[in-house]
Amino acid sequence: MQTPTQTPSSTSAPTSGISVEDIDPAVRAADDLFGHMNGGWLARTQIPPDRARYGTFVVLAEAAETHLRRIIEEAAAGDGAAGSTARKVGDLFTSFVDEARADELGVTPLAADLDAVRAVTDVDELLRTMGALQRNGSGGAVALFVNTDDRDSTRYVPYLEQSGLGLPNESYYREATHESLRTTYVEHVAAMLWLGGWAEDETAARSAAERVMALETRLAASHWDNVRTRDAEATYTKVDRQGLQQLAPGLPWSAWLAGLQAPESTLDDVVVREPDYLTGLAAALHEVDVADWRDWLAWHLVHDTAAYLSAPLVAESFDFYGRTLSGTPQPRERWKRGVTLVEQVLGEAAGQLYVERHFPPSAKARMVELVANIVEAYGRRIAALDWMGAETKARAAEKLAKFTPKIGYPDTWRDYSSLTIAADDLVGNVRAAAVFEHERDLAKLGSPVDRGEWFMTPQTVNAYFNPGLNEIVFPAAILQPPFFDVAADDAANYGGIGAVIGHEIGHGFDDQGSKYDGDGNLVSWWTHDDRDRFDERARALIEQYAAFEPRELPGHHVNGELTVGENIGDLGGVTIALEAYLIATDGAPPPVIDGLTGPQRFFAGWAQCWRLKARDAEALRLLAIDPHSPAEFRANVVRNVDAFYEAFGVREGDGLWLAPDQRVRIW
Repeated sequence: MQTPTQTPSSTSAPTSGISVEDIDPAVRAADDLFGHMNGGWLARTQIPPDRARYGTFVVLAEAAETHLRRIIEEAAAGDGAAGSTARKVGDLFTSFVDEARADELGVTPLAADLDAVRAVTDVDELLRTMGALQRNGSGGAVALFVNTDDRDSTRYVPYLEQSGLGLPNESYYREATHESLRTTYVEHVAAMLWLGGWAEDETAARSAAERVMALETRLAASHWDNVRTRDAEATYTKVDRQGLQQLAPGLPWSAWLAGLQAPESTLDDVVVREPDYLTGLAAALHEVDVADWRDWLAWHLVHDTAAYLSAPLVAESFDFYGRTLSGTPQPRERWKRGVTLVEQVLGEAAGQLYVERHFPPSAKARMVELVANIVEAYGRRIAALDWMGAETKARAAEKLAKFTPKIGYPDTWRDYSSLTIAADDLVGNVRAAAVFEHERDLAKLGSPVDRGEWFMTPQTVNAYFNPGLNEIVFPAAILQPPFFDVAADDAANYGGIGAVIGHEIGHGFDDQGSKYDGDGNLVSWWTHDDRDRFDERARALIEQYAAFEPRELPGHHVNGELTVGENIGDLGGVTIALEAYLIATDGAPPPVIDGLTGPQRFFAGWAQCWRLKARDAEALRLLAIDPHSPAEFRANVVRNVDAFYEAFGVREGDGLWLAPDQRVRIW
């Protein structure tokens, strides 16, 4: 267990860290903490026309994006040596913002690949061509990635995952609520096949689009839903090559591997995440006409490349995926999309420059302190649990002691020396980047596990828990207000980034993360009775959230089963962060700042992190696919925390009141 630490927040009097101008006095915290703390912001804020949602995370992401633009444009205008990382950053951005060049080329960058698709006459050729296109960055019917083995975190193993759909997930192909969207989708696919040069006329494009829809509907019928795909145990089926053939009879894996240019041995030992899907895919490959598969392959090629082609394809793609699916009125400016591409392709190269300019060492030092106090608080809470037995507590404490925090940026930056970028070949650059990542991924097989690898860039406004390495990761860009302010009072920082830290640690003890031990292995370390008691509490949280209707979408409910892991993370995060705040203050009574007590500032800091507005179409899409609850319910998870009742005088009859026996307490 780490020793708790305490340092002053600032050499001068700290600020509250709370945006008091955002508070809506007409809404009581006891009724709606989210509305009370964010009502002013909600009333005056308009969602930008190029956004489907807007809030704290987006505001910080846009600030990071502006910083990166300066860095990238300097690299583009500079005299970096050919082949240098700075030159690659600049040339990639230059290739994207050259819209005239993209319009001049039209769909010619697709010509050779579409010809290859047209030449497919049987299933072997189909799989070989599919693999070749996947290697270059297009989607396929099944996805391949490499990660640590969930049952043995000391080694890498390939994973196979369901894929092949153009709509967000399988529910869009079967639920009545999406019927009109399915019609629009067919129209969109037809338009893309016509604009992309696949179909000879619009009538042929429409027929092809209907065949694509029929095929994807068949594939979707074999997809697991997004609740089942969360299950760490259900999604772990390890097989050898013979077992793979039994799961997917007649599927020509060798042809697919040849297209991917992956060694034949790649699938000798593989984890299949959704076995039923492979069985359904194998049947579809042999029962659906190859001509239909050609249409499907052409559609995914055009779709996956559209952002890098001429204006008509860019516009049509945005019209469906941006305007129709998410309700976004207009696309983002081209320079913003160019910055996004640089982040996707050369993220750590840009991130290294970002950190040098925008991440002070003092921020990292303060974060080390915060993490230590959060871990200490978790240890104390685990030791005091009345529902967990001594044996499980000892294993939980062992796991907690093995948590690895990563803060700010990687210790070793990624090597991009083998990636070639040209200032005048946008599609070529995107494909080269896909090949680079594909080969980097495959190279992990048989290599020692790289425990220093990051799966987010430093300029990402987010954080994550990786169960296979038992690590919590906090990129530099999230370590700023309202999450974190070195000049602010401890209360707001613990309610903000402290609760985020607690949330990520909490994923190690949520309904799925708790299935992994301290070494990152998927093993049972709970006693049967303790697991039952944990599951009972998780079920209560599922039922609580399943009753919630977003204030802007009455009649629509949160999926409690899909969001339970994140809800456990939120509940544990805010509970543990509050205890860590008390550790940091070491019993000293906190001052009243801006009219708020210490506990009130803590809960205010939590609530203001989740201020968010979303367009109705986007909110509906997220209800279907997002494992996070809507922002208002994330903020108002405090209804389960006794200290919130004390801080704001919550009484029976208030909007956030829950009877003590109805409050979910896990950690």
